[in-house]
Amino acid sequence: MALPVALTIAGSDTIAGAGIQADLKTFSALGVYGTTAITALTAQNTRGVSGIHEAPAGFVKAQIDAVMSDLAVAAVKIGMTASQPIIEAIAERLSHWRAKNVVLDPVMIATSGDRLLADGAVEAIRTQLMPRATIVTPNLPEAAALLDEDMARTEDDIAEQGRRILKLGVPWVLIKGGHGEGAESVDYLVSADRLVRFAAPRVNTRNVHGTGCTLASAIAAGLAKGESLEAAVKQAKDYVSAAIANADRLQLGNDHGPVHHFHAFY
Repeated sequence: MALPVALTIAGSDTIAGAGIQADLKTFSALGVYGTTAITALTAQNTRGVSGIHEAPAGFVKAQIDAVMSDLAVAAVKIGMTASQPIIEAIAERLSHWRAKNVVLDPVMIATSGDRLLADGAVEAIRTQLMPRATIVTPNLPEAAALLDEDMARTEDDIAEQGRRILKLGVPWVLIKGGHGEGAESVDYLVSADRLVRFAAPRVNTRNVHGTGCTLASAIAAGLAKGESLEAAVKQAKDYVSAAIANADRLQLGNDHGPVHHFHAFY
């Protein structure tokens, strides 16, 4: 029986903790065959991002076409989009190929605090990508940026921001609580008629590089395997929580190290 196929459209990370490298590791760990369309090359390590080289928008299109014209892609994960022309190219090809199970992680800032999205591109994410997505997975600062509001602090405010994001045309929103406070890290899944909390103990570690990429690609893996959206989010939350809990075992770098994608294997 053939493995289900997922496509990640994202940037490349030189230390392989985030971006397409994290996505491919996640797909592999969860039993999905991963393919890629690279939007940008980054030069980065655990201390930060020192350089970004965008791919031409036309070449991003060519990569998407090469994969989707040949393989039966069951889910698409979108991460770092870099600029408005690339966003527009992705949106056009998603529409052309009638892509399904699209997981949009609106990557704006790296774990290190470095900006990964060009000025003016947030509006393109709102208008071009979100209406084509099945679910969008912003963290608390990204949810605020999508709405041009202050970051939510209470559960009620988070839920209300989620409902306002739905009005941008996406049927599901998962607002991640990693930037929150308290003993638990709580993610909130919001739809027009649902609010579901996914909680896990907050792990005391600085090795959280790539958590957002990993969670979104884990959701895409679940959807590619035919799981319901809520089931895909639950297994993704469990997977990334375990990857964070085991991150210190890797002992890589001098600052924000990666999570342990293959914690179940070694």
